[in-house]
Amino acid sequence: MPQQTPMTQMLFMYLPIIAIFYFFIIRPQRQQQKKLKEMLEKLKKNDEVVTTSGIHGSVAIVKEKTVVVRVDEGCRIEFDRESIASVKSNEVKPEVVK
Repeated sequence: MPQQTPMTQMLFMYLPIIAIFYFFIIRPQRQQQKKLKEMLEKLKKNDEVVTTSGIHGSVAIVKEKTVVVRVDEGCRIEFDRESIASVKSNEVKPEVVK
């Protein structure tokens, strides 16, 4: 029976660790980045968005690299596209109880 060299022993020891890192850290992060990029490409006027700084508003103008967000009546702020954290879904909003 041939003996294993120290190099092949190290390979068999580190290969599962590398696979675990890939499937639990690297792959999900790439998928998340892909979804975020797709979301930013599909931005359109009147989408309800939340920025990375927590500002809520609706998209007024979509430019190539920036987005103008309407925060309140007569108040518009221009953001880089990358600063948009999420787009709120167009579901029916429940009424606020006063």
